[in-house]
Amino acid sequence: MQKQYVRSLFDAIARRYDLLNHLFSGGVDLYWRARAIDRLSGARPERILDVATGTADFAIAAARLSPRAIVGVDISQAMLDVGRAKIAARGLESTVRLLAGDAEHLPFADGTFDAAIVAFGVRNFENLDAGLSEMARVLRPGGTVVILEFSRPRAFLFRQVYMAYFRGLMPVLGRVISGHPRAYAYLASSVMAFPEGEDFCAILDRAGFSGAHSERMTGGIASLYTASRRGAA
Repeated sequence: MQKQYVRSLFDAIARRYDLLNHLFSGGVDLYWRARAIDRLSGARPERILDVATGTADFAIAAARLSPRAIVGVDISQAMLDVGRAKIAARGLESTVRLLAGDAEHLPFADGTFDAAIVAFGVRNFENLDAGLSEMARVLRPGGTVVILEFSRPRAFLFRQVYMAYFRGLMPVLGRVISGHPRAYAYLASSVMAFPEGEDFCAILDRAGFSGAHSERMTGGIASLYTASRRGAA
């Protein structure tokens, strides 16, 4: 049920998704993606998979690593349509291609990719363990995973102010701008329910990754996770 709901939600807000992301984060989401790609650069991946690619911002950011190929997968066709237009506008069609697909049933052979990336999408997986295990399966042994996800600030005063904004003002503005009654209320509830920090690192380990590390950014509003596919490189 969650999968169909998430698909319909993102189909409905696709045209305003980028605007809302940049507006609500004050543009810092661009910095988060750039920092995540910096963490990936040392691995020098030639084949990159972007899961829950949405409008392809993370895939486009990864193109600066000059890989041979980037494949983005998402369940929302409307989001992919926006992403394809952005890729064409940047002349990246020969490097980045987007496919409709389900994170829990990726249409690729074992060990196809050198790296897998996800930006603000893993909390939408209907089955988190299954989605992460699929990412591990399609990575070669020793391949790198880089995941960006929202988290919850810990410093008391900042947490109180941010949570008031996140759970109060943001859903109201999101409803007005996107025209969807529940889009940003869903965002807040999904972030509150998502395991973060060491809890998420433990899930990555269970899914077939090793050396999982978490890094809190911008006061803990977002977290950056890195790990390697278990097995000899």
